[in-house]
Amino acid sequence: PAMLQLPLVVTARLDLVLVLVTLLSLWTRLSGLGYPGAVVFDEVYYGQFLSLYMKRTFFIDDSGPPLGHALLALGAYLGGFDGNFVWNRIGAAYPCSLSVWSLRLLPALGGALCVPLGYLLILELRCSHLSALGAALLLLLENSLIVQSRFMLLESLLIFFVLLAFFSYLRFHNAPGRCWSRYGWLLLSGVSCAAAVGVKYTGLFSYLLLLGVASLHSWKLIGDQAQSHMSVCVQCGWKVLCLLVVPVLLYVFWFYVHLSILQRSGPHDQLMSSAFQASLQGGLSRVTRGQPLQVAFGSQVTLRSSAPRPVPCWLHSHKANYPIRYENGRGSSHQQQVTCYAFKDVNNWWIIKDPARQELVVDSPPRLVRHGDIIQLVHGMTSRLLNSHDVAAPMSPHAQEVSGYIDFNVSMATQNLWRLEIYNREAESEEWKTIVSEVRLVHVNTSAVLKLSGLPLPDWGFRQMEVVAEKLLKAHSGSLGWTVEEHRYGTSQEQKEREAELHSPTHIDIDRKISFWSKFTELQWKMLTVKQEESEHKYSSAPLEWIAMETNIAYWLHPSTNAQIHLIGNPVSWGVANLSLLAYQLLAALYLLRRRRGFRDLPDGAWQRFASVGLLCGGGWAVNFLPFLLMERTLFLYHYLPALCYLYLLSPALLEHIHTHLLSSRTSRHMLAVCTAAVLLSIFLSYWTFCPLTYGNPELTANQLQALKWRDSWDILYRRR
Repeated sequence: PAMLQLPLVVTARLDLVLVLVTLLSLWTRLSGLGYPGAVVFDEVYYGQFLSLYMKRTFFIDDSGPPLGHALLALGAYLGGFDGNFVWNRIGAAYPCSLSVWSLRLLPALGGALCVPLGYLLILELRCSHLSALGAALLLLLENSLIVQSRFMLLESLLIFFVLLAFFSYLRFHNAPGRCWSRYGWLLLSGVSCAAAVGVKYTGLFSYLLLLGVASLHSWKLIGDQAQSHMSVCVQCGWKVLCLLVVPVLLYVFWFYVHLSILQRSGPHDQLMSSAFQASLQGGLSRVTRGQPLQVAFGSQVTLRSSAPRPVPCWLHSHKANYPIRYENGRGSSHQQQVTCYAFKDVNNWWIIKDPARQELVVDSPPRLVRHGDIIQLVHGMTSRLLNSHDVAAPMSPHAQEVSGYIDFNVSMATQNLWRLEIYNREAESEEWKTIVSEVRLVHVNTSAVLKLSGLPLPDWGFRQMEVVAEKLLKAHSGSLGWTVEEHRYGTSQEQKEREAELHSPTHIDIDRKISFWSKFTELQWKMLTVKQEESEHKYSSAPLEWIAMETNIAYWLHPSTNAQIHLIGNPVSWGVANLSLLAYQLLAALYLLRRRRGFRDLPDGAWQRFASVGLLCGGGWAVNFLPFLLMERTLFLYHYLPALCYLYLLSPALLEHIHTHLLSSRTSRHMLAVCTAAVLLSIFLSYWTFCPLTYGNPELTANQLQALKWRDSWDILYRRR
């Protein structure tokens, strides 16, 4: 073999413009990142979860999956944060021992890398380097993107992963068909899609758009007769694997890591099922020590409702009767009240009784309760039996009242038999199990099912929640289930001794775990259905206000000076983006009408580029803006930033199209170039003007701040001295 020839030469191509915009982006996003050294706006919100993360304490955030929190926690971990900081108010000073820079580092890096990604994405759309530079400058000089990147917030990470997903997919699509390395780009696109959805659920909008683009490309590929059947199958199979299977697996993996880290009981435990709570360290696992697994006749139990709303609660009774007549004149049975109580209480205890026997203690060996058995439920503290009858419930007159039976000698017979149905039982076992089994209690006399209506009772019911019996066909299945949470084998037949027993704690530690899939599905369902209470926020806004930037958000105000930070966009570039969207829509409509009439104003290649830009950029704006018009939740200006980024990609691409295909004379092209330069200069001047509100430095006087209030609807704060 020939000897290795020397010297070895490596040739590399370096895009100096790309390097320059990357460095500028890093400088605008990372310089002075530790300022201000105080809690800024939504850092209060994410910081609370960050502290729980660092202490491995379980929580639920209904605004997004766990990857965003994990990335913030990674930055905090690298900075040595131990979670011991109380995020209780905006403006609270961070302690000197806390590395504020590390808390904000990853969002800032994500925001900085969005600029070079925008540059590369425009190139993959087959536009010129000049257009790519224009897109990069629009992203670079957007004040709102800078503000959102420089704090412990998630929008910059979301935008980064979205842009990376589209860039990677277009890089795959544009690569030569025989280049196998291009599938690495396709895989990166799928990973980025999973990361975008894993940071915030709104990432799903862009992911669905990318799937739509990939589907159109696949449909075109299937119709390409030059491709062999095997080649078409392989390429479509790779797309399914990388853009569907991989994102789903990674999405589940984010939750696996999340649940593996957060193993301690936390503030949101009660939103989860008893089985989920028992799998966490502390909390319910301490309460349920020593509990027998199988429920037997004579067992003392608390029954927790499986209904997700309005709040977790336990079947309850107390020494108070239903009023003889309600406010509307309807009569009741005047029997003992049965409710659902949202707090742990000794009146939540019930005893499982065999109707054929009087004993209220567990035999030796225990006689286990099984699916289909007829039982009675005796209230532990008052000895009243759970009863229902053909009397209208107080708040739900279409359903039956549930009560603790009292014999008033008024010809109202007892109806206290209930049939146990375990609807999640395993095939090999029909035993009623603590925490694991979800059961329905069917009233034997009327076939109605015990359920939580969720309606609060009036003052006579102590504002506790109503429990009724309702026909199975009418009842909502989610409110029918009950789970044994606390459980002990009863040993005292006498009432006084039994009351003392019910007041005593349980004991002996046990290890009770549920599978990851059970925890994943339950947590996912809770995140999508259980909404935290939202109150009207001073800086909340409607989506239509975002387009004209009629609103802003005050992120931080110095406690003694006029230094402050606001989420305010660059007004000039914001206007350019809106104008570009309108111009593209009008131009596309005109082209389509003329093509319908048989006119071909553009060559096929130019038309394909024009349509591709519109599909990705215009479609990206639409899918990230229009859904917010239908949402009934508190919205803020920063929700518009992903949609805005698509318009910043659209603007230079549309300008290049106008320059190349609509302007033919040299004079008109020179005029367009002059106008473009003037607009870019205006964008830079606008950026520079609002920099004091972007970085919080330098401090401005009250008159200077008032001069920056370009719209009357903006809320800019200042102190007169």
